[in-house]
Amino acid sequence: MSTPKTLGYRMPAEYETHQGTLMIWPIRPGSWPYNGQAAKATFTQIIRQLATEETVYLLVDAQHLSEARAALGDAVTYLDLPTNDAWARDTGPTVLVNGRADLLAVDWSFNAWGGAVDGLYQDYADDDLLTSRFADALGLPVYSAKPFVLEGGAIHSDGEGTILVTESCLLSPGRNPHLTKEQIEQQLLTYLGADKVIWLPNGIYQDETNEHVDNICAFVGPAELVLAWTDDETDPQYALSKANWDYLQTVTDAKGRPFTVHKLLIPKEAVCVKEDDLAGYVYEEGEQERLVGERLAASYVNFYISNQSIFLPVFDDPHDQLAIDLLAQLFPTRTIRPIPARSLLLGGGNIHCLTQQIPAGGSVDD
Repeated sequence: MSTPKTLGYRMPAEYETHQGTLMIWPIRPGSWPYNGQAAKATFTQIIRQLATEETVYLLVDAQHLSEARAALGDAVTYLDLPTNDAWARDTGPTVLVNGRADLLAVDWSFNAWGGAVDGLYQDYADDDLLTSRFADALGLPVYSAKPFVLEGGAIHSDGEGTILVTESCLLSPGRNPHLTKEQIEQQLLTYLGADKVIWLPNGIYQDETNEHVDNICAFVGPAELVLAWTDDETDPQYALSKANWDYLQTVTDAKGRPFTVHKLLIPKEAVCVKEDDLAGYVYEEGEQERLVGERLAASYVNFYISNQSIFLPVFDDPHDQLAIDLLAQLFPTRTIRPIPARSLLLGGGNIHCLTQQIPAGGSVDD
């Protein structure tokens, strides 16, 4: 049977050229408090800039189209495709490319980050169908990886054969419990056209996705990574990040290169849910609810690399400038765009979670 790997496809690095980015207008009342007004303002700030660099495909239903148009005008390509929430990274396609610039959309099973075991909401049927519907709208061929459960935030690629994941996420009981670690690895290599999987032990403390890799560690170049870090040994994050650091000193990438790892400090002050936040949520039955004082999974690693920019979450924190400076050093040809991101954290994720790149290729309908 032909697979993406046997057909010569690979998952590009995010810093390779994009044709566009998929995003979804935030309207779920159990994720976005007070009708998502603060989140929508942040989305608008991101999208307006992103749309000057590459095509933005914005999914928005008919009921909210006028609202989105009032904010964004004709800067984006609007698509009316049903979704359950706005996490395009996790519900959209992982788009691969081959040597002829053909594109292929990989369609994973989506079960709201854990299904019946620890999923965050119970009705995710539209999210699970989003990849095939979006690919059809763009004229992209689809490779179905179903019933393999995976989210886009759970994988990073260097574009040269190396895939980065966390054990805490991929080995969680709510995803593919019938498969061994070795079987999961083989499926990743097959579906992503890769040669090696790097298994970080952990993600960010309190990350409700079972610790997606895109919140803890990311490629900034071949054999070069940023790793979320804290020097505070009393912080619960310290042991998680230290285990990842120690592991990365012992492994090489698919080409045999040791990793250069840059420590990217997490915010100095924990970002937590406040009493005023809670009144804005409207939950459906079975949906995970927020609590006052709950620590949110704030990390500067959840940035998005566009064609010309780095969209970097910031938190009005003393460590914001350190993150800006490090990313500016690591991406000298891109503009660092700090985005106040607390409103996104209240939804359960951050900038990278809301964006899914479509690599440059020759198969997207204009």
